[in-house]
Amino acid sequence: MATRTMRAPEKIKLYRWRWSGKGPNGRKVSGEIIAARKAEVEKELTGQNIVVKTVRRKGGLGGGMGKIKPRDIMLFARQMATMIRAGVPMLQAFQVVAESLKKPAMSALVQELMNDVAAGSSFSEALKRHPQHFDRLFANLVEAGEQSGSLDRMLERVAAYKEKIESLKGRVKKALWYPAAVIAVGFGVTALLLIKVVPQFESLFHGFGAELPAMTRMTIAMSEFAQQYWWWAVLGLAAFIFFIRAGMKRSEAFAYRMHALSLKIPVIGDILDKSCVARYSRTLATTFGAGVPLVEALTTAAGASGNKVYERAVEQIREDVSSGQQLHFAMRLTEQFPPLAVQMVGIGEEAGSLDAMLNRVADYYEEEVDNKVDTLTSLLEPFIIVVLGVLVGGLVISMYLPIFELGSVI
Repeated sequence: MATRTMRAPEKIKLYRWRWSGKGPNGRKVSGEIIAARKAEVEKELTGQNIVVKTVRRKGGLGGGMGKIKPRDIMLFARQMATMIRAGVPMLQAFQVVAESLKKPAMSALVQELMNDVAAGSSFSEALKRHPQHFDRLFANLVEAGEQSGSLDRMLERVAAYKEKIESLKGRVKKALWYPAAVIAVGFGVTALLLIKVVPQFESLFHGFGAELPAMTRMTIAMSEFAQQYWWWAVLGLAAFIFFIRAGMKRSEAFAYRMHALSLKIPVIGDILDKSCVARYSRTLATTFGAGVPLVEALTTAAGASGNKVYERAVEQIREDVSSGQQLHFAMRLTEQFPPLAVQMVGIGEEAGSLDAMLNRVADYYEEEVDNKVDTLTSLLEPFIIVVLGVLVGGLVISMYLPIFELGSVI
């Protein structure tokens, strides 16, 4: 007996169409619609009681469509949950959500999902065709919702999860970018003084005919060095960043070492460490609480941890759990998770409320991250002011020392 293989529906190419026509009462109207064919645009406009005058294709979905961000995915999940809870049929729900989204790229993505579902795919299968926008957790929860008949609740759960994870990422980015930005400004001001301001004083000092103070000579030497090699420094920094990023993409071992090194940075490493624990706990709680088997939930949690060190640790946990170990014992064996997190997971396993306890672990470490970021920000401000004061003040004093000495001689 011959077996038939099911082929995935062919991907439909979408375009932007510029249209014009007359609406009710003869009023001139125009706009843009994303669709695959001109006939679809005309059908859509006719359904809105618009007499079509012209329809022109503007091009494919390239630039100008906007970049799809996690916040857009979160909004999509909430809107779909609302539509499904209200009893709106799936295809109609896609259509309503696509029309309500303001970002053209997101609207086009929803229309692609609608086309896939209309061609016979399930919602979760359609999501899996866009892994760059919908991760494994999203697809798994939607699949679990389809099987259990609770798709609206699963979509709400996904939206809540995305909201918490993005909030956590924002706090970590704040901890990383704030000091980096201020330090960059400090070095920029110092470089500007050395390259542009100090040479003006140097030409003035040539007419003094006296030996300059040691501090001034050192500043002038730094200025001459900066004038000759500043572009080498900029080029070297750019090359360093490029090779680090390229190395992390191409070499798994190098990426692991870099991620391990980031966890050892004073203060910031502690923030990254706690954020990884929070993301792991939140992801595992969301997937396991939705009825996904623990081993499969751990696979999803490994990729969501955001750090290669924790990713490898969670993969080891998954292997231990699949061989019969309890989750909290497997976590302890990695020697990567804090004792408090391990103990709380153990209590959750004993009480039969693992997902609830994992959510509490995530809440606790998210709050810890928040507190650490606030502390880091408050401590860095006076420290950075002192450093900038020493750098800029030292340069200014070294330039005015010869003038002060000249005044005392006169």
